Amino acid sequence: MTFRQFAYRNVFRNGRIYAAFFMASCFSVAVFFIYSMLMFHPNLGRGVLGEVSLVGMAGAEVILVLFTLFFLFYSMSAFLAARSREFGILLHLGMERRQLNRLVFIETMVIGIASIVIGIIFGFSFSKFFFMIVREMLYLEHLPLYLSWAPFLLTIGVFTSAFVIISYLSVSFSREYKVLDLLRGIDQIETSFQYSIKRAIKGVVYILVGYGLIIFTSYFTGYLALTIFVPLLITFGTYYFFSDTTLLLLAIVRRKRKINWRRFRLLAIAEQTHIMKNNAKMFFVVTMVSTLAFLSVGVLATMSSYTTQYNLINPMGLIYKGDANNPYEGEHIRSLTEQLEERGLSYHLTRFVVVKQTSSATKNEVEVLRESDINRLLYSYNYPMVNLQEGEAMFIPNTEEDLQILKDKVVHTVLEENDIAIQIDRVYPRVIFPKAVISVNSIILSDEDFEKLWYVTSDPTVAQPVYHLFTFDVSNWMETKDITLDVDPTAMLNKNSPYKLENAGLNYSYIVATYSLFTLVVLLVATVFLLASGSFIYFKLHAALERNQQQFAVLRRMGLTDSELKKLVNRYLFPQFFVPWGLALLHCTFAFAALQLFLKDLVNISIAKEVILAFSFLIMIQVIYFYLIRWRYIAHVRS
Repeated sequence: MTFRQFAYRNVFRNGRIYAAFFMASCFSVAVFFIYSMLMFHPNLGRGVLGEVSLVGMAGAEVILVLFTLFFLFYSMSAFLAARSREFGILLHLGMERRQLNRLVFIETMVIGIASIVIGIIFGFSFSKFFFMIVREMLYLEHLPLYLSWAPFLLTIGVFTSAFVIISYLSVSFSREYKVLDLLRGIDQIETSFQYSIKRAIKGVVYILVGYGLIIFTSYFTGYLALTIFVPLLITFGTYYFFSDTTLLLLAIVRRKRKINWRRFRLLAIAEQTHIMKNNAKMFFVVTMVSTLAFLSVGVLATMSSYTTQYNLINPMGLIYKGDANNPYEGEHIRSLTEQLEERGLSYHLTRFVVVKQTSSATKNEVEVLRESDINRLLYSYNYPMVNLQEGEAMFIPNTEEDLQILKDKVVHTVLEENDIAIQIDRVYPRVIFPKAVISVNSIILSDEDFEKLWYVTSDPTVAQPVYHLFTFDVSNWMETKDITLDVDPTAMLNKNSPYKLENAGLNYSYIVATYSLFTLVVLLVATVFLLASGSFIYFKLHAALERNQQQFAVLRRMGLTDSELKKLVNRYLFPQFFVPWGLALLHCTFAFAALQLFLKDLVNISIAKEVILAFSFLIMIQVIYFYLIRWRYIAHVRS
């Protein structure tokens, strides 16, 4: 038997250990290949949506490659540890370390080439189905299956390089144990459970300070720069938590004889101490990877909430906003009305003259709208009309929260520029305008008082303290996405531009397309993350399986029943699965609680329902995964 044949057969002999690694590698290759097929598609890349999809696919490719490199490196390290006794025997029989390194390299490349071939086959098989989904999501007419060498070469080149790099790195960075240690098993070498009380306290403090900064900056947005420290604090805190804090907590429990010395607790706690000490880095990695997966799915749920509530925060189809001296106003309004009529879209046009004044009560700028103009818009909405007397005014709410804040508020003020005394003692009971259209400090004034406002300055170099607002209330506003002004789109982005057009239909089409694309990217990438995080635990369990089989065999000879075995395995496996996931879920809970506060103030949407549903789904998946691994683990320790 040649050396290569020996390496080839070794792969099949260790199939149980390599199975999860091989499946995860195949899935990563398949996902990468599908994204490559979409990225090189000849029908994609045309228009803004095509460019967005290309950026999304390229970003997903980079994330997958970086994470796959890390995943492969960590997995190979776990495999080398699991096969320590086998390597010890080979070295004891006379194999040189150079030959051992070559053996590992050949085995890795055999698995790598097999996973690349199978992954590409599965990826190409599902490409047509994937293209059908993307076509509907991005509103494309045709997205047929095609055959090109580019996706195949890119996938083969990237993953072949990854397996070559990882095979060298895993061998180069692995510690060179003595042959006796390898024969005993690497998991038996570290028997000291030393920990630092200082680092244990740091772990808790860093995490709590990180949570505190998240909540603090969500209430005080002026300190958003502090959030750059949050990932660092959470990362270091999580590492110290698993390397020292857990050992400190277990040491405290072990000192409590009433808690520790109860049937299976003694065995379970002793074993957990060994697991936490020898696998602190693994638990840290699982927690951070799970946090990324949770954050990805949570952001997806946030975008879902925004798309479903978009029509509530944007009730109008088109909004044209221009300066008082805007020379293009007439031409642009005619163009917009003609386009609406050509498409057969019914609309109601309302013109507003909005005057900027200064309130004597707050010294802040106030935007003033005329009562009759507002009533024309309210008529198209079928909302209650406004009826104001001279000297009266009414608040215009930007959000539902404003209604609660302003409904009992009474303000006596003077519009300083024109010395008009008014009383603002009510708020309109509905949200009329999107939040970005008018100022937060906006009021409705009676026609009699509005006529007294003098708002034109004679100095042409001074900006007029007034602007014109044209609202097109379109019942089917999602059909307005093709309505545009015949100008360079970048002209409206210039802050000195005298006009601005807001097209809710066009914005919504971009949001839906981006959300749909993000859904594909996040779900597949998050699936890879979750599969990998579960695989890390799977690798460690099977690396120590022989040792655990011996332990349970001794316990069974001492009279351990099957029901007691299941209870002991539950206490053995449960912390390994749910402590990292629980901490990751806690990290994400604070992150999205802060995001909820920020979005509530920014765009007035709630993401609580969607995030809770997404997290509940992930927890359900983890529970199912736990019982599958538990079932297989019990079957192995019984054999």
